[in-house]
Amino acid sequence: MASIQKVAKGWRAQINVKGRRDDRTFETKAAAQHWAVQREAEMRSISGGHGSKTHTVGDVLDQYQRTVSPTKRGERWEKLRLEVIGRKLVEGRAFRDIRLADLMPKHIAAWRDARVREVAGASVSREMSLLSHALEVARKEWGWLITDPMKNVRRPPDSPPRDRLISEKEIERIMVALGYQEGMPVALPSQRVAVAFLLAIETAMRSGEMLGLTSHTVDFEAQVAHLPMTKNGGARDVPLSTRALELLRMLPKVEEGKPIFALSAASRDALFRKAKEKAGIAGLTFHDTRHEAITRLAKKLQPLDLARMTGHTNLQELLTYYNESARNIAKRLG
Repeated sequence: MASIQKVAKGWRAQINVKGRRDDRTFETKAAAQHWAVQREAEMRSISGGHGSKTHTVGDVLDQYQRTVSPTKRGERWEKLRLEVIGRKLVEGRAFRDIRLADLMPKHIAAWRDARVREVAGASVSREMSLLSHALEVARKEWGWLITDPMKNVRRPPDSPPRDRLISEKEIERIMVALGYQEGMPVALPSQRVAVAFLLAIETAMRSGEMLGLTSHTVDFEAQVAHLPMTKNGGARDVPLSTRALELLRMLPKVEEGKPIFALSAASRDALFRKAKEKAGIAGLTFHDTRHEAITRLAKKLQPLDLARMTGHTNLQELLTYYNESARNIAKRLG
């Protein structure tokens, strides 16, 4: 039976279920009573098991999005990762639909193995860290879990870093496949993807960063694109070359303040994938433009300037994207 008492800061609710205690203070007595009823039911549902019978992995991910993610600088990116984590199929059902009472290390291992087939091991490891923290909060703060289901689940090994560069011939074939021709008007979505591809090679911006550009964030006079929120959780200003400005001016006019590329990430991905297939180019991803761009820019900029432009705070990470061949470096040595 719950105990509700008046205290200096409001009303304190205390419950005790089979030796397990919990308490919380609320502004009103009604709120304290409501919490006590719900919390007592939760504690009884997990007594003697792994976790709550009334909550699922999806409930954990959703609650974490609402209460924890907004406290972080990388809120937007984290919420996207949480959505991806929950959608993955495990044993024929979405991972988010598994009850916490049924959640076992084998389910997380199956989810991990499925994700490794889609993205690099380092990406899966980062997603596992996020999932681990969400489950930890659910266990320690919300009382939805008794044990830590991730404790004995190993992390995937890091995949070798990509070193894919893009040749001029491949760029030409991609442009043709996307229906882009230098000097001709840009109107179709596929042609806007072509401009994004060329701009990425010119600036090293990520796809999401470019697709978020608006007339308010691109300063043509100062030759700077302002990115208010990046993958690293902070803002960044990207210097724009004359060629980059030229590419941006090719785009059709859009409503003031709206994204200038007028493309969703899904559309960009689908159109680029079709163009690759049409051009007969294998082993290329849109993100490889970042490798190509940084390798090119490294010939023009000092390392610290390049790191500032690309948003790298660690020069070792920047080196991962610099993929110049030993043969080409040897040619410059003379």
